[in-house]
Amino acid sequence: MESMNHPELAVSALPWVPVTVGDMKLLAKAFFGDTEYRLLLSDLSNMWEEDMSKDSIQSRAQDLNKRLKAPVEAFFAHLRSVAAPCLSGQSHDQSTTAHFHLEHYGSHLTLKLKSELAGVPFYWEFRCTPAPVAVVSRQMMRPLLAVTRVLQKQVEELSALLVRKDAEIQDYKENGAVLSRGRLQTEPFDEETYRENFITQTLPQMGALQDCLEFDSELQELYVAVNSVRSNQKRKRSVSPSADNFSFVPEQISPNHDQGSAPAGQFIHYTLNCLSYFSARNPLMLLQHFHWLYCSAGLRPPVSSGSKQKNDQQSLEKTQEADSEQV
Repeated sequence: MESMNHPELAVSALPWVPVTVGDMKLLAKAFFGDTEYRLLLSDLSNMWEEDMSKDSIQSRAQDLNKRLKAPVEAFFAHLRSVAAPCLSGQSHDQSTTAHFHLEHYGSHLTLKLKSELAGVPFYWEFRCTPAPVAVVSRQMMRPLLAVTRVLQKQVEELSALLVRKDAEIQDYKENGAVLSRGRLQTEPFDEETYRENFITQTLPQMGALQDCLEFDSELQELYVAVNSVRSNQKRKRSVSPSADNFSFVPEQISPNHDQGSAPAGQFIHYTLNCLSYFSARNPLMLLQHFHWLYCSAGLRPPVSSGSKQKNDQQSLEKTQEADSEQV
């Protein structure tokens, strides 16, 4: 099991939020402690990180602010107050007169900050380096794959509910119920027909979403909830492993997986596009689209919900036949 320090654990519990610095849109995760911080940034093609402790913060502050004499606790509180709102997707307080600027240095990304501390200019630089594949997997890929598994589970339950609702409506009709408003008439739900119509009618309209960077509040909430459950499951498995526990996604990639077969940026971009679109419009299609993603990552795709729904339908028909015989 992976070991994570406190900043890593803290940032893992946070959702990705969209932020804009200058004309660049990013997804960000930022944890600020008393005298430490951990920052993750992604443009869906790359991910950058920086992890700073008290001593490192003190050293950089002295390099960037030659006249700074305040203890690290004092100026770090100021840094947190002006940087945290920006990196959490909020608009920072205009009274702080803080200015942010992004610069690329090769594969590195630097977020420069200029503000005022006690009437004196205060400078800071978040010097982010490319995040390793393990961090990309832990902070983005595994949680997002887990989110798709949760959405699939939700779809299975909703599909089964639609089948039962259709049976309920049919029973009303057979007992003389009449719909008073014709515009409310609907056809019985058929998943296969629905998928075919979606592929032919809705998928062609997805082109505008290919470069879309979104992670709305509902997905953020689901991301946090899934991470919380995953963390609890890890703790339970460390005490008493059980094969019966519901598992979102495997914790380890297959040892035979070729990491060069699918770049991290491709995973990130594809995952966010599908989540943003399908979770809001048609989560039934998530399974089909993420089958490729699971296979590329060396993971076993989840079992299709079709067989389960077929069994539900058969059970329902048997129940109805039994009710008819009793009558």
